Amino acid sequence: MENNRNFFITIALSVLILTLWQVFYMNPRVESQRETARIEAERQAKTAPAAGTQAPAQQGAVPSLPGTDGSTPAGREQALAATSRVKIDTPSLEGSINLTGARLDDLKLKRYRLTVDNNSPEIELLNPSALPNGYYAELGFVGNETTGKVPSPDTVWTVDGNATLTPTTPVTLSYTNDKGLTFKRTISVDENYMFKVSDTVQNAGSAPVTLSNYGRVTRFDKPSTPSIYVLHEGLIGVTGEEGLQEHKYASVEKDKQYVPAKSTDGWLGITDKYWAVTLVPTEKQPFQPRFAYFDDGRPRYQSDFLTDPITIEPGQSTTVESLVFAGAKEVSKITAYEKDLDIRRFDLLIDWGWFSFITKPMFWLIDTLYKFFGNFGLAILATTVIVKAIFFPLANKSYKSMANMKKVQPKMLEIREKYADDKMKQQQAMMELYKTEKINPIAGCWPVVIQIPVFFALYKVLYVTIEMRHAPFFGWIHDLAAPDPTSLFNLFGLLPFATPAMLHIGIWPLLMGVTMFLQMRMNPAPPDPTQAAIFTWMPVIFTFMMAGFPAGLVIYWAWNNLLSILQQGAIMKRQGAKIELWDNLAGMFKKKPTPAE
Repeated sequence: MENNRNFFITIALSVLILTLWQVFYMNPRVESQRETARIEAERQAKTAPAAGTQAPAQQGAVPSLPGTDGSTPAGREQALAATSRVKIDTPSLEGSINLTGARLDDLKLKRYRLTVDNNSPEIELLNPSALPNGYYAELGFVGNETTGKVPSPDTVWTVDGNATLTPTTPVTLSYTNDKGLTFKRTISVDENYMFKVSDTVQNAGSAPVTLSNYGRVTRFDKPSTPSIYVLHEGLIGVTGEEGLQEHKYASVEKDKQYVPAKSTDGWLGITDKYWAVTLVPTEKQPFQPRFAYFDDGRPRYQSDFLTDPITIEPGQSTTVESLVFAGAKEVSKITAYEKDLDIRRFDLLIDWGWFSFITKPMFWLIDTLYKFFGNFGLAILATTVIVKAIFFPLANKSYKSMANMKKVQPKMLEIREKYADDKMKQQQAMMELYKTEKINPIAGCWPVVIQIPVFFALYKVLYVTIEMRHAPFFGWIHDLAAPDPTSLFNLFGLLPFATPAMLHIGIWPLLMGVTMFLQMRMNPAPPDPTQAAIFTWMPVIFTFMMAGFPAGLVIYWAWNNLLSILQQGAIMKRQGAKIELWDNLAGMFKKKPTPAE
């Protein structure tokens, strides 16, 4: 049974290592490469000419993209200057609305920058379609011969009155066609990231007209690095009975389009790790959602909808209201929009994952503690203490069992020697000893097992929530969501060279490795040489692996190890079991006997 216990522990730790290595190890490095690529793309977009051709007519539910005027803007500023615009100025956003198509294609996030440097450029979320990284949201109408020309991508709207959109000053646009239809579009925005578009259509003609409302989020580029399975980036929506629909760029490139059933509520759009652009169609008409990729002309990705036809009688008018979210996926704001605006499952815009029942409470706890401490690093330390307290009864029982195991080790050795040639009797005697002493031989595995979901939940929180992005701790940790920037192999920055990625081991990963080493040395070394080698090298392996993880996760692990050492030591002392730490440390420096000795 003792061998089974050791084998179980070995398997549990080995699975943990493989899981961490395969699922998490490369993610921080990929994210670093992605951030570098994003910065480079932003710089190139400001200076590189755009493609000289636009997409031809698109077949499907929504109108085609407009043709180009033959110009090739040299950069973002020139592309913006090519059309008339209405300025956007809010506490969270700045940019403009393109009067050609009334398109939202120029948006920067005032509160977020590319790097931790406060002087780095603001995040550019939306860009004109003429640029290689074109990305926009657009609402319009699909008509017929009886309606005449209705607002579409190439419609030039007229501004009525105020020409700056702010939270207190909506903007009204108008357009009248040759069939007596007048379109009044009022655009308002809150102090954060939600736009409201109210379209009133007046029929001054002599016959009824029928038209449909459409909306689309279109993007010409995609992240330059492969998507990671623990996070969804791409086309997303919640519509109809299907509920949440997630389509990565690669899958929609392959299948071209996904057309769910019609819906009467919900939302759809395109999401990045931290930002998103989504549409919330009007609730007055059922709509047909679609997620598509078009490779005719300029390749592009698109989430769009088309409502059922709307009939307007002569002399009558109708109003269609839609919402456009364009901004950062801040948890509190997303939750508030879902509740206040009654947007079905808008919280799924943040990828909490399959274990959301752990991840969301973990974030809530850290965020609540942050509001008290004013520092996410301190909030993580406090969260660790609370988690330890929650699992204290289980850990306490486990450590008691481990302490009792140490106390009966002499009897276990006697049994091994007595039945050295009869494994069956040895096993039976061991089981009888466990029963007599009330010992659970696998109880020592529980501290490791229960830590895995907590570890994953914290990793997910650090990785997907924008609140953790660029959140500082103390000293050299300026971003808890990024790896420790120091490295042992250049003496933590004293030597003037950068270390290779595999050798980039910072101060906090070293502290984590040391605490893990001390925790493992509190127990006797396993008798099996293979298991003993695994336990010996485990802290070293984890130190290299954790070096590339978010600093917040490494700080949590190191602090958790320290608390475990104190807890285990107190329980062992209370149980009268010998703490092997000092003997094991001293034994490392003693001369080992030779075989002859």
